[in-house]
Amino acid sequence: MPHGSILESPKREIQTGTEGLRHILVVDDDPMVCMAIEVYLQRNDFRVTIADGGEAGLRALEHEQFDLMIIDIFMPHMRGFESIRVFHERAPAIPLIAMSGYAFANLNSPAPDFLRMALELGAARCLRKPFTPHALLAAINDCLAEHRPDDVAAAARLG
Repeated sequence: MPHGSILESPKREIQTGTEGLRHILVVDDDPMVCMAIEVYLQRNDFRVTIADGGEAGLRALEHEQFDLMIIDIFMPHMRGFESIRVFHERAPAIPLIAMSGYAFANLNSPAPDFLRMALELGAARCLRKPFTPHALLAAINDCLAEHRPDDVAAAARLG
């Protein structure tokens, strides 16, 4: 996949249609991470759009509606937390899960808590790579439950 490209997986659309599926944007520059997340989410009945890097993710956000975003903290062409801040500013109503596998070469010096910093910039949840498929699904389900559209949430309170 060329850098900066967007790929929406058509497999589920052909089989089931996409009307009832929750749509998730995955933004990461590592194609193996994207593929693993995409396959797992499709198996759990999500519609997935993969964006290879921050710029492609922002383009996808302009052209499609998403229920959730999963964004890597450290990607080329976006400095550190710029991706979390920018995605949250562009779509504040869409829950954002930040993920990071960043490791420090010098284990003797205290590492900044990147995931805590991502929460302060607007992420709803954070995942440290590598994470388990179960942890990913739990974070997604928690975010979707907390960020339901107002009419659904109101109906749930009244019912």
